[in-house]
Amino acid sequence: MNPETIARYKALALDERMSLALRDNLDAEHRRIILREEQWMQVRVYFARRADLSNEEIEYLLDDQDHVIRLCIAKRDDLSAAQVERCVADRDPNVRYFIARNPLLDDVQRERLAGDEDPLVRRAVGKGARPVQYRQREGQARLIR
Repeated sequence: MNPETIARYKALALDERMSLALRDNLDAEHRRIILREEQWMQVRVYFARRADLSNEEIEYLLDDQDHVIRLCIAKRDDLSAAQVERCVADRDPNVRYFIARNPLLDDVQRERLAGDEDPLVRRAVGKGARPVQYRQREGQARLIR
């Protein structure tokens, strides 16, 4: 990453950063900066909801310490089997709640979550799979709701 580009990015106001994170055709350099350097939670969450995340970006976001970022990923229907398993085994019940509604769960994972210690996770499994919903505003990236 270019240090000058990072410095220019960090000088942007929050609304400008949000605009970039939501941009339909976000360039690779800004994607990397938002993914690895962004400190504003609001920007990071909107970036994590982008439907066009690469597998590498998904992997990076699954390692995020904030459960809100991980639960944004748990809603996706393009996760690998290993990524689904990471969400099923996540320490945070909010992440397990969202993966419990994911259509990618296999029967063993669904059964495991049906016995989860958190009653809301158990209830989510009982509701069954929920198709991913998207929204897209003009000029913005397609986002997972």
